[in-house]
Amino acid sequence: MSAISRRGLIGVGAATAGAAIAGVGAVAVGGLPASGAEGVAPAWTRPDVVPFFGPHQVGIATPVQDRMHTVALNLTTSDRAAVVRLFKAWTDAAQRMTAGREVGEGAIPGVPESPPDDTGEAIGLPATRLTLTLGLGPGFFESEGTDRFGLRSQRPEALIELPRFAGDRLDPERTGGDLIVQACADDPQIAVHAIRNLVRIAFGTATVRWSQLGFGKTSSTTPNEMTPRNLFGFKDGTENIGGNDHDLLAQHVWVDAAKDGSPAWLDGGTFLVARRIAMRIETWDRTSLSEQEQLIGRTKLSGAPLGGSQERDKVQVSALPPTSHVRLVHPDSNDGHHILRRGYSYVDGSDGLGRLDAGLFFIAFCRDPRTQYVPMQRRLASQELLAEYLVHTGSGLWAVPPGVEDGGYWAQSLLEA
Repeated sequence: MSAISRRGLIGVGAATAGAAIAGVGAVAVGGLPASGAEGVAPAWTRPDVVPFFGPHQVGIATPVQDRMHTVALNLTTSDRAAVVRLFKAWTDAAQRMTAGREVGEGAIPGVPESPPDDTGEAIGLPATRLTLTLGLGPGFFESEGTDRFGLRSQRPEALIELPRFAGDRLDPERTGGDLIVQACADDPQIAVHAIRNLVRIAFGTATVRWSQLGFGKTSSTTPNEMTPRNLFGFKDGTENIGGNDHDLLAQHVWVDAAKDGSPAWLDGGTFLVARRIAMRIETWDRTSLSEQEQLIGRTKLSGAPLGGSQERDKVQVSALPPTSHVRLVHPDSNDGHHILRRGYSYVDGSDGLGRLDAGLFFIAFCRDPRTQYVPMQRRLASQELLAEYLVHTGSGLWAVPPGVEDGGYWAQSLLEA
């Protein structure tokens, strides 16, 4: 491949970009043979690989990994065909990286004078359960009153602009975005490598709006494992939806287009809510244990609801302090609604005031944010006393298309509607 055509591929400017990368990249990351090589088991049979293709996107009900790198991007084109080329190229790169393989022709080009297709920092590393999840923001469908790609009529009614909640101090540079891509893995280098390569492929079609690194998952989709703790030191996500609880997932996470009145392309998809929540941990650390437990509604050591003895004792919301976090977010206080949480802790240096810039990068998936997330967050913002220790600095909502069939590409059901 010539240097010129390679640069065209990186910018997703060539009409044949998707096809150009579809048949290459036989070298595997981590010294593992490529999937499908003679005598080698398919990549998705390895424990470090999460299968990319399926009815729902990975990185939602998937067992939560240890690290996260999420990026929001703004599209810089009004050409729908360019978006199709981008999503085709992204899909090819995503399914390669999640299988532990390099992007395109790999990190070592056949022509040394050409830039590599893969940035190379994942050479020698396994896939570590990498998942990549794509979402589409309101601006993907309409921007400043303009129907950007002829898809305004396909915007789901539930894809609203999230309201500004009481106490929000949103930074515009950490809020919104036409696209969002969530990368999760058990190795931070793998997650960063994945986002770096997708951003590189998007050159000329989309630019980074913001990105966030996360560590120490703050919720789990595997209830049989130990519940993780957040930076306040409390167990988080005890009541979360399990990734194998198909009934709750169908009821509260996956869109049923016919029943929900959503456009057909979103059937099997969901909605992603992201909130960057700064935690005033220095103030929290000077708060007594008894007050901390009253604010949360659980004991710190065991995670049991107040009045109980074990973490998974049934929560009696009426027995909890009325302003406690657990009482206000529990399904019994929210008309039975659940959300699937998938957040991470973050530390981004200092805030310039002698404190750590640390907190929770809250991520949740739900079937309809208007009835599941927005009422709950309004209640939290106006009633919970824990809000004294929290500042919401970033926010966004995205529609997550259904999964990808082998041979297809991200959001194909929308872009070919």
